[in-house]
Amino acid sequence: MEQVDTGSSRTPLFSGGLDARTRAASVEVDGARIAYWVYEPVRVTPETRTILVVHGFRGDHHGLLRVADQLTDMRLIMPDLPGFGSSAAFEGTGHSVRAYGSFLGDFMAALGLGADTVLLGHSFGSIIASHFVAANPGAVAELILVNPIAAPALEGPKGLMTKLAVLYYEAAARLPQRPGLALLRSQAIVRVMSVTMAKTGDKDIRRFVHAQHSAYFSSFADRDSLLEAFKASVGSNVTEVAGELTLPVLLIAGEKDEIAMLADQHKLAARLPDGKLEVIPGVGHLIHYETPEPAARYIRRFLKDHAA
Repeated sequence: MEQVDTGSSRTPLFSGGLDARTRAASVEVDGARIAYWVYEPVRVTPETRTILVVHGFRGDHHGLLRVADQLTDMRLIMPDLPGFGSSAAFEGTGHSVRAYGSFLGDFMAALGLGADTVLLGHSFGSIIASHFVAANPGAVAELILVNPIAAPALEGPKGLMTKLAVLYYEAAARLPQRPGLALLRSQAIVRVMSVTMAKTGDKDIRRFVHAQHSAYFSSFADRDSLLEAFKASVGSNVTEVAGELTLPVLLIAGEKDEIAMLADQHKLAARLPDGKLEVIPGVGHLIHYETPEPAARYIRRFLKDHAA
């Protein structure tokens, strides 16, 4: 596991055992080389499950490591989505929600992951995961959505800021390569985003969050695929397919989430045929960084209640 130096920290960010559980690998999916990481359980029990994890926009597998660190009794598989982290972008197709859903099916087939698999998606990953499940009923056993995108991003109080963000990505894609990449990878812009989303009062965790965003938020294949993925992330939401998610679904929401607001999470939960909403107080859109312990506890309890 790659570590980021966050300075002298009094807060234990990791248990210290994750490295021993980690195996890095790659696989070819539709002609593209996909990097993924497997986190094996410390001890296999009757409650051990395999969880396929889908990260959010501009993230990669690093984002969910604190959650993986807490789920010591589970086997987690985390690919870097095509176009992000160490994975190649799609060739010959756009980076749409449908394309990412097709990738998930092909990735599962390549790794031999069956219908007993648990699918977990964070933020943009919640859109990809939910639409994949809606289009492929029976492909997975349970669905877990962390900070799920429950409402249209281009509408309501967030609409103006989202439209400005679209213009930002479009401008960066149209500029000559060097200034375009400089705009996208601006550490000042990344820090503003990070400071805005972080809600924790713990200075060590805030330092960790900012270091993670600084190190990994700019790891993408190219400007065009990034623009396509961003438009996909703001052009769809989980609620669009809520009625088709007939399997058990767990929603883990942040009380202070300004991207996936709590009121929308309650509306989404009400539309799920078999859904449960858990709310973590005092956190926003960074549950995976700031509050992995309660998130892992809810995940473990949910899977115990829906044992395969």
